[in-house]
Amino acid sequence: MSFDASEYGRRVADVYDEAYAHLTADDAVDRLVGLAEGGPVCEFGIGTGRLALPLVQRGLSVAGVEGSPAMVAGLRAKPGGDRITVTVGDFSSVRAPGEFALVLLAFNTIFALPDQAAQVACFRNAAAHLRPGGRFVVETWVPDPGAFRAGTALRPVRVAEDEVLLEAAVLHPAEQRMTTTKLRITGSGVRLLPANHRYAWPAELDLMAQLAGLRREHRWADWTGRPFTDESRQHVSVYRREES
Repeated sequence: MSFDASEYGRRVADVYDEAYAHLTADDAVDRLVGLAEGGPVCEFGIGTGRLALPLVQRGLSVAGVEGSPAMVAGLRAKPGGDRITVTVGDFSSVRAPGEFALVLLAFNTIFALPDQAAQVACFRNAAAHLRPGGRFVVETWVPDPGAFRAGTALRPVRVAEDEVLLEAAVLHPAEQRMTTTKLRITGSGVRLLPANHRYAWPAELDLMAQLAGLRREHRWADWTGRPFTDESRQHVSVYRREES
């Protein structure tokens, strides 16, 4: 399948921060600081720095890999953005210089890769970035095909006085793919934010980790560390490279 790592950012970079301004980073940053144990961090899909910049403010050295030059430009325009080294390219294969205590892939970005082979390659690439004992942290949602009716779904993501964010999705279960477009409705009009996904269940991600020489250390329902249960709709999974 043809894949352009820069496409998502090219379409949404100019409104990304506005569209997701309602997301808070505090719990994630607290958890990541603890997991990094003072060591350097590399964020795959670093975007405009929603997590990376607070990590730098907490005293960690942060590097990134990002497919979209437009998203990197957004990061560079922010205070402290020039302190982060970013390698532009596909994070399933591109190598950032250095060895890291923690590699981060947050906010469902593992599903932005087009197929299982690319996702397996991403886990292997993360492992190659880690020093012995380092951790790969993945945050994403749990697939829920039952939420679809006749293979389609429309759900509100955010409803506020000055903004409505909806997501329209079509399910392709044979290939574990979703075609999605978010509709951001504001007083200025309607903006379409397309983003397709190749989804995977938590156990499938665990197998990808095993293939990359990583073992699962934790799985939580969110960044606060709540237990992961049958009812959990998202997860934060931590995989560790064995000590040499």
